[in-house]
Amino acid sequence: MGLIRGLVLRSTGSWYDVRDSRDGHIWQCRLKGKFKALGLKVTNPIAVGDYVNFEVENEGENFGIIHEIVPRENYVIRRSVHKTAHAHLIAANVDQAILIATLVFPRTSLGFIDRFLVAIESFRIPGVLVFNKQDLLDDEMKGFQAELMELYTSLGYRCIATTALAELGLEDFKQILKGKVSLLSGHSGVGKSTLVNAIAPDLDIKTQEVSTFANKGVHTTTFAEMFELEKGTFIIDSPGIKELGLADMEKEEISHYFPEMRERLNECRFNNCQHINEPGCAVKDAVSEGKIAITRYESYLSMMLGDDNRK
Repeated sequence: MGLIRGLVLRSTGSWYDVRDSRDGHIWQCRLKGKFKALGLKVTNPIAVGDYVNFEVENEGENFGIIHEIVPRENYVIRRSVHKTAHAHLIAANVDQAILIATLVFPRTSLGFIDRFLVAIESFRIPGVLVFNKQDLLDDEMKGFQAELMELYTSLGYRCIATTALAELGLEDFKQILKGKVSLLSGHSGVGKSTLVNAIAPDLDIKTQEVSTFANKGVHTTTFAEMFELEKGTFIIDSPGIKELGLADMEKEEISHYFPEMRERLNECRFNNCQHINEPGCAVKDAVSEGKIAITRYESYLSMMLGDDNRK
């Protein structure tokens, strides 16, 4: 039969749900022998969103064998919790990364938002912020949110406000997703599943069971999964993305992933300026002049000092 092109919709570490590009049929596939992870130090060689070439091993059992990975447009990784020298590949071939955030119940910290944006900037993936649960905001919080949305919009990030239960902003959310592969992130409780179910009720993401393929038992780990909302529109739901660390990022690089700092990199007195306590620093000057938001600068300092301000 020869090799078939397929799209990886789900991975449990050793088995993969692969959608046949010819007819949409889903095969349960495993890797052929020892697989090189394309030069990346990662715990898993294949991610949701990867295109692969596979062959049917057993049509009756619905099994296939993956022979090769098609070169990726991009990928998103996070530090592995267990293997310090390795990272975990979350997704591949992503058009945008969307953070669902809430300012109350639960509160998504500005530190978490900024770490998310820095991480995806490092992967050259556009970022979108969706502020959910508008119905829970009082007037003061609504004003604060408006300021935040204005700030992040000025930095080049698309921002929308939604309330899943009242169907506010759902059309905007749909339009942002349309025709793209979107990686969705957000703390537990921000309403990510409710939002997605509001625009695609057939998916019922909250009720998804997490298990291995071929009746090999239930995993305790939750794995990323790709869903097609409509033809050409995909979301990747990854419960583990909240640990999106600053993988493989040197301290000197961090300021490159803040757009407002990046545009001032050649204006500091010293080429290797870390924007902390050096004289003649254009970034610190911009902060004191109100041209760079103090919240963003505080997030930068916490990343440089290795503090965790993501709570």
